[in-house]
Amino acid sequence: MSIRSALTAAQLIGLLGDHGVFDCWDTPVTAVPADEGYAASLARARARTGLDEAVTTGRVLVGGRPLAVVVSEFGFLGGSIGVATAERITRAVERATAEGLPLLALPVSGGTRMQEGAAAFLCMVRIAAAVQAHQAAGLPYLTYLRNPTMGGVFASWGTLGQPVLAEPGARLGFLGPRVYEELRGVRLPEEVQQAETLAARGLVDAVLPPAELAAFVGRLLAMLDRPAAPGTHPREPAGPAAGGRADAWDSVRLTRRPGRPGARELLARAAGNVLPLTAPTPTEERAEGALVRALAEFGGRPAVVVGQQRAAPGTERPFTAADLRCVRRTAKLAEQLGLPLVTVVDTAGAELSAQAELDGVALEIAHCLSTLIALCTPVLAVLLGQGSGGGALALLPADRVLAAEHAWLAPLPPEGASAIVHRDGEHAAELARAQGIGAYDLAAAGLVDRVLPELPDAAVEPDAFCDRVGRAIGQALGELTAQPGHVRTAARAARNRRLGDLTTAD
Repeated sequence: MSIRSALTAAQLIGLLGDHGVFDCWDTPVTAVPADEGYAASLARARARTGLDEAVTTGRVLVGGRPLAVVVSEFGFLGGSIGVATAERITRAVERATAEGLPLLALPVSGGTRMQEGAAAFLCMVRIAAAVQAHQAAGLPYLTYLRNPTMGGVFASWGTLGQPVLAEPGARLGFLGPRVYEELRGVRLPEEVQQAETLAARGLVDAVLPPAELAAFVGRLLAMLDRPAAPGTHPREPAGPAAGGRADAWDSVRLTRRPGRPGARELLARAAGNVLPLTAPTPTEERAEGALVRALAEFGGRPAVVVGQQRAAPGTERPFTAADLRCVRRTAKLAEQLGLPLVTVVDTAGAELSAQAELDGVALEIAHCLSTLIALCTPVLAVLLGQGSGGGALALLPADRVLAAEHAWLAPLPPEGASAIVHRDGEHAAELARAQGIGAYDLAAAGLVDRVLPELPDAAVEPDAFCDRVGRAIGQALGELTAQPGHVRTAARAARNRRLGDLTTAD
């Protein structure tokens, strides 16, 4: 890990803005009380960096679209935030809000300035309040955490971004390693505060080098600025008539076939303009997890996607409490960006272990349910294959649910249900048929709105199946986004009220 970010504020602005053009918003800072030693440090920092404070603010164009920026300079007292620095940041955020501009903050900082004590520390509240007002106005606030971003900066405006991006190898954390060693007598493992570690735990949305930042931000701004696509796609046909419904146990076995496409395959085949929001590429030390996150377009309609990636043959991918926390974070990202949320369900279930109990997996399922139910933006769920237990249920509250023909949803896999009811696993097929877990049974119970055909199953026709599902997602997004918010909210409440009620079923 490098000691600090290699780029100065000016170099980073040059990489980010179109043609390096930067409209600087800085005004002279107000002097703060400083003793002789601190005043000398400030003078040296100004002479060394050519800046009057540890941050510069202004406006750039990225892909032709205006973007407000707040850029820290590590060479100025380690990028530390004093009262004057905080005032400059706050004014920039307020100006971006007044001008209706998206804002990108690019901190690199050891934290608040020790020479100014509690006053500087309290200024983090001032900045956070300005950021909250910016977000409440429906404006994007993004952050790109550089190496290092620590202390009060990391614990406030640095991590309030939607999304939070980070520089590869960046040290990110609350407590500095030197302080930790002094307090604990041992060194803090370096990987604990590494950007890639935080990304793997869903605390950072993407890790990308500075050279790729402009392209990522430009694509994101273009997606947010894109007008709604017209409803040009024909409505996908429903599955076969009632007499041709698949046997529930056959469907369970088909969803476990190795060649069946999952959430990643759906994005790769059927989505456009995909911006991954995931952990770095898996290595021997970091296995690929169950969570898939991205910004993507279906039929020209942008959305935030969060899904469960089906297990590979011989590989179990349980949905962990950390995954579920990240689902909630992703839902809030969609809400903040004003984009629909698409959830993709294909899981053998949440993690079942002593550690999962201690991590609060059941509480996270409950919090996911309440978050999705209350989300202001449209929610579309896609039951793609396996839907086992609370891990699946957590992603299913939605305005509309699409289901593959062989998809299913059950409190437990049929084998587990058999173990409870019959004290053996021999009655799995019988229970699968009796429990009403298939796509058409779920439609009768009020959960599924459309059943998408498999011809004869997704593993046989993976590309055609993904295309079919992608077109259906685009069509549904068009219909949902066309609804006024209050109409959609009322319809969601009525839908949730009648879920599972078979008394009025035909």
